[in-house]
Parts: sequence; structure tokens; C-alpha cells
Amino acid sequence: MELGTGSRRSVATPLRLLQNDNVVGYVFTAPFILGFLIFTLFPILSSLYYSFTEYNLMEAPRWIGTANYEKMFTEDDKLMKSFEVTFTYVFASVPLRLIFALMVAMLLNKAAAGIGVYRSAYYLPSLIGGSVAVSIMWVQIFGDKGLLNSMLGVVGIQTNTSWIGSPGTALWTLIALSVWQFGSSMLIFLAGLKNIPQSYYEAAGVDGANGIQRFFKITLPLLSPIILFNLIMQTISAFMTFTPAYIISRGEGGPLDNTLLYSLYLYRRAFVFFEMGYASAMAWVMLIIIGVITLAIFKSSVYWVHYESKGER
Repeated sequence: MELGTGSRRSVATPLRLLQNDNVVGYVFTAPFILGFLIFTLFPILSSLYYSFTEYNLMEAPRWIGTANYEKMFTEDDKLMKSFEVTFTYVFASVPLRLIFALMVAMLLNKAAAGIGVYRSAYYLPSLIGGSVAVSIMWVQIFGDKGLLNSMLGVVGIQTNTSWIGSPGTALWTLIALSVWQFGSSMLIFLAGLKNIPQSYYEAAGVDGANGIQRFFKITLPLLSPIILFNLIMQTISAFMTFTPAYIISRGEGGPLDNTLLYSLYLYRRAFVFFEMGYASAMAWVMLIIIGVITLAIFKSSVYWVHYESKGER
């Protein structure tokens, strides 16, 4: 029994669709598209809605308009403290991290025996740096009976200060932990340094330029696009820091709220006090702040980033 013309067309049409490059592309990208819609776009839009509601996870959200945002900037003193702590953390840790990363990258940008081992060793803290285990280790190092006080005792400085428990030094222990995780930035700087032609340094040496002059006239200008990339990525990462502050302060942001990073305070509002609407509003405020700072960095780059291929600044 032969198939009719209509039946043959119905069979041929799906086959033609499967042979279409666009359809094949959509099939392969479907997992990503669905994952983005379900696990990224939907939560983002949901949090935007919740930011205008009073929501405690137990009851249905109740629309309150902009009350959460008004409360943030008129009644919440702890929020202002978390802003102070977070901006201090970001503006101290990011420059120090990049400076150390560049210094180490320049030291490792040499052909020497075993240099790969040193590169791996310096990169290792970045692999494990944000983990709970490292944060616990940091507590042991900077506690009142920690490694740092023991080392100071060896050189005759006796102290029982808990560096993580003192209001004046607690935040700086977090900053030190951040700076210690400079490995990823170091590798990116190292790749950038290897792309700088050695002929530039040789020509500068012939002209009598010393090491400092070569660094500021050759290395920094040619490395400025890499610096821009690292600056943006590390700034965003610093604003999102959570685990070290949570572990070191036991989730409370102490002592005296001196380690109360914005992300930690947002977590407490959401999962300790169950104020999901307020926490959502906090998340959107932080998103706007990060966006504004990132945009400002991009806008400022025209004055200090040099692109050799296009001759642009």
C-alpha cells in the first residue's frame, strides 16, 4: 500500500526541519536558554517584584510600593554601617590585590628553572581562597592564640590580641585574606607581560632608560587593558564577598558590626529575619551601585587605558 502525497509530505517536513541548521542550533542551545530563563531571568524578575512587597516566605507577598527602599535610607542605621564596611573593604582590598598580583607576575616573568612550580604555588590560594576551610584557617591564624601571635612571641612581642575579635583590626584580616587570593589576577598579568615585545625594553635600554622609567613608560601603558579587566572583575568580586565574613564573624558581622559586609547583612535580613522583600530591595540597590561603579571605571578608561593596535587612549 502506497503512501499518499500528503503522507509523504508530512514525513518529509520533519526531516527537512531536522536538517535545517537553525533548528539544530536551537536544539543544542535549548538547555542553556531554558536554564537562563528558569534559573536566572525568572529569579531576577521575581526579586524585583518582591522588592516592592512585604514577604516573609510563610505568607503571600503584600504589595507595599517603595516602602522597603524608603526604609533603607531613612531608618536602617545598620545598612549605612554595612555600606561603610563594604566600601572600605572594596577600595582597600582591590588595589592592594592588583598591586601584589602585578609585582609577583613581574617576578615570575622570567625564564628560570622551576618557575612553573612557583607560578602554581602562587596561584593555589585563588583555587581554595573563598572556601570555608580557608576562612576557618584564617580564624586560627589571627585568633588570640593563633599563629600570628605565636610568631610575634618568637621575636619578643608578647600579645594576646585577637586580630579578628578587635574592632580596629577585624576588617583588615578580611582584607588580608582577599589580598592573599591574588593568584588569578597574577596569571592574567603574567599573560599580558609575555605579550609585550622585548624589543621595546631593549630600545629603551639603549636610550638610557632605567628600570623605573621602563616600567612606567612601557609596562604600565601596554598592560593597561589588562589592568582595566582585572580592576573591573576584582571590584565586582569584592562587592559579592560573603563566605569569609560569615565564617570569621560567625554570621553576625562582629565585632561591633565591623565585618558586616553588605552581602552578609543582606543574608541576615533574608534568612535570619525572613524579610525577603527588604532583602530583595537591598540586592537591587547593590546591583545599581556595582553597575554605576563599573560604568565609571569604563568611562575613566579613556584617560589611562592605551590600545597599541589602534593608537587610542
